[in-house]
Amino acid sequence: MTDILQEIVADKRIEVARQKEAIPLSALLALGKHRLLERDTISMRKALASSPFGIIAEFKRKSPSKGWLHPKADVAKTVSAYYEGKASACSILTDSKYFGGSLSDLQTARLLHTYPNYAFPIPLPIPFLRKDFIIDAYQLYQSRLLGADAILLIAAILTPEECFTLAETAHILGLEVLLEIHNEDELNHLNPYIDMLGVNNRNLGTFHTDIDNSFRLVEQIQAFLQKSGDISPLLVAESGISSMQEVYKLREVGFKGFLIGETFMKEEDPGEALHRFMHR
Repeated sequence: MTDILQEIVADKRIEVARQKEAIPLSALLALGKHRLLERDTISMRKALASSPFGIIAEFKRKSPSKGWLHPKADVAKTVSAYYEGKASACSILTDSKYFGGSLSDLQTARLLHTYPNYAFPIPLPIPFLRKDFIIDAYQLYQSRLLGADAILLIAAILTPEECFTLAETAHILGLEVLLEIHNEDELNHLNPYIDMLGVNNRNLGTFHTDIDNSFRLVEQIQAFLQKSGDISPLLVAESGISSMQEVYKLREVGFKGFLIGETFMKEEDPGEALHRFMHR
């Protein structure tokens, strides 16, 4: 694990411990009687598989590599624009220290789309991915309660055994799982509970972005999946994607989902940036 990841995970352990002390799991489960927990989740995998574009539009206010991108970004306005712009899914960063997000951002996004204008309980067909540094099952219960449809697991910060347990628990809660890897060695984190496999083109040690990482790993991924037999995650390319031409090239080699954040969030109007991205 790189120094920055060690720092992030150490901070996250403290954060989760404080959250568990403030609201123990038993209390969180009592809150789970809320209608959001009874809500049927929306399959992110199916949404990506059925889309000709497969764009996962991300909401984040800053990043460790770039600093503040859009400090005053409004999650309701941005997510609404992403939906209108035909994004297949939305990724919501809920980490505060490094990405400027919050759990309330996820809740706001889900309430907006579960209850449009807070008047009609008709869910709009867009799944939400909670993107954070998930290290504890407590975070999975949070995710479900606050309206996530899928969660991100990062291979670089988990053992294969931890990844299995968290992914299994996520499925029990009705959440899909996107596993993020950065290299071939992390393929050993794959298990039958992984719905989507993401290749991060950003090195989390140097923050250098290289989209060719997805092209380099795809053959190794396909070979691994052929040997495994019972594992068939949908492939997602993450980070460094700056044009639809790159999306089309990645689709040709087997990717179905494309997680894009900075390209949109660095603009004054992220929704308009998505529209330009998809139509130029």
